[in-house]
Amino acid sequence: MATKLTCRRAFAPVILKRTFAWAQPRNGVENPNESRAKTAPGRPWNGDQLYLRLQKIAKQPFPRTNPHSFQSSYITKKRHTRNLIVYKAPESPLKRCTDPISTVHASQISLLDPTGARTRLFSKTNPECARVGDILLVRMRTGDPFSGVCINIRRRGVDTAILLRGQLTRVGVEMWYKIYSPLVEGIEVVQRVAKRARRARLTYMRKEKHDRGDVSNVVRMYLRQKAALGIGGAKGGKRVGGLGPVGGKKSGKGKKK
Repeated sequence: MATKLTCRRAFAPVILKRTFAWAQPRNGVENPNESRAKTAPGRPWNGDQLYLRLQKIAKQPFPRTNPHSFQSSYITKKRHTRNLIVYKAPESPLKRCTDPISTVHASQISLLDPTGARTRLFSKTNPECARVGDILLVRMRTGDPFSGVCINIRRRGVDTAILLRGQLTRVGVEMWYKIYSPLVEGIEVVQRVAKRARRARLTYMRKEKHDRGDVSNVVRMYLRQKAALGIGGAKGGKRVGGLGPVGGKKSGKGKKK
């Protein structure tokens, strides 16, 4: 008795022949490896048990005389008759720009700081750069300037920022300023620290014991010296950060003589 089995992964059916035989011991010795039948545990081997032996027969091609409706169930190998155009892979942008983040930061810094003055002011390679502990004065295009002790410098490329701590109406105030911001008109070093700080962040100055306090008197003296030397400063008695008029005559409400 033979059974025809169709294999979809092959190109020709595989015919397996089922042969039934009687399992008998050879030379009176039972060989359980010769049989594929499973016996119940605990029972002795019975030589009259029937086992199934599978015998593989050579592959045969599909018959050509089958109706056309049966041809759809057969999977045949199709050959491509047309030539496929294989395009070359495009060049990877990583070969042209190995570090895109640094390139974008450099291009933005060149637009926001064409002279490179602010970059040199906060560069670690510059021996005269601004450090933590210095008193800085930040002038804004809109609003009053702010002065305070620099307690942190966060270097992040175009997002480089500084943290200043000062006092307004006897209340401690901390302000973050981005040095490349278009709203920042200028940054000046009012007074440098006498001794280099041994901390990267002077957060301990928030405590009352180490707080520098109000630095308006130091900034006022700096602006007066700057105005006396004629380097620059406020014009027409303009108030600078609530420090009072710098230069010019004092304005009063007295009667005219």
